[in-house]
Amino acid sequence: MPNQTRSAGDALLKERRARAKPPRLFKVLLVNDDYTPMEFVVDVLQRFFHLDMESATRVMLKVHTEGVGVCGVFPRDVAATKVEQVLSHARSHKHPLQCLMEEN
Repeated sequence: MPNQTRSAGDALLKERRARAKPPRLFKVLLVNDDYTPMEFVVDVLQRFFHLDMESATRVMLKVHTEGVGVCGVFPRDVAATKVEQVLSHARSHKHPLQCLMEEN
């Protein structure tokens, strides 16, 4: 009898694992301001989001012309870490660059 219970428990455990949802994803965004140099924004995109020069320039121009640009899409904890890294880096260089995250 214990083997049947264990067998049923294992099947239930496998069923629960199969129904696990993927983690929610969050967009990390940069917000335009009138003071942060474009070169600094490109550097941030390369340093923290590992974009090449062309991609970083494209995102920077989107931020500049449209007011906001997506840097990447990540699980919540990764997105929050990237936001903090960008804000800390910007503050340490005396730039008002804003970075935020929103659910994708």
